[in-house]
Amino acid sequence: MPQGSQKFNMVATRMPLASHKIIVSCALLLAFCLPEMAKAEVVARKTISYFDIKGRTADELDAALNQRGPLAMGSSSHHPGATKIRFGGNATYSEANGRCYISDVKVTVDTEIILPRWRDRRSAGKQLSMIWDTLAGDIRRHEDRHVEIARQHARQMERQILALRPAADCDTLQENANEVTERETQLHDADQARFDRIEAINFQSRMQRLLYYRSRQNSP
Repeated sequence: MPQGSQKFNMVATRMPLASHKIIVSCALLLAFCLPEMAKAEVVARKTISYFDIKGRTADELDAALNQRGPLAMGSSSHHPGATKIRFGGNATYSEANGRCYISDVKVTVDTEIILPRWRDRRSAGKQLSMIWDTLAGDIRRHEDRHVEIARQHARQMERQILALRPAADCDTLQENANEVTERETQLHDADQARFDRIEAINFQSRMQRLLYYRSRQNSP
């Protein structure tokens, strides 16, 4: 393979307590260049979208979340929130003195957080509003953590690709870069799943503690 730019694209949808797949596709764009000091960049973007729910009791809100929440990939289960994650980017290769080098790496991570929006908030009582605020805050914190985990792995992917040793030819170096992206996406997948398992185990105690603190703050 002549020196050039390899683009890679990885897509993952994070759903609490659910597995997800990473899809990798590569395309080569020829772009001849002279050897230079390697450069790297991680571009992180985040958006938020909402799904509406209604309910005037805690049981109604729980049922609405179970009915209208985003579906976990490969499952019929609904969840109160989710995060879609897309990794992408490109690595540029340069050839000099019979060796192929990584001269530029750009990794992107686009995330979309999907959160519930309660439409009956204005007509709800104080206690139910407190419960909702506590739950909604915990959902947002949970999904923000998924975003941060993805960004950490994007930075790690960038560093590892940039640190690849020169190879005898660019085909070999491209294979090495592909191995890095595959390995890092697997580690990302495992870290996200581990986080979900820990959060699920601690959910009840965490919510009780948060509700207690919030009730103390709201008491006269």
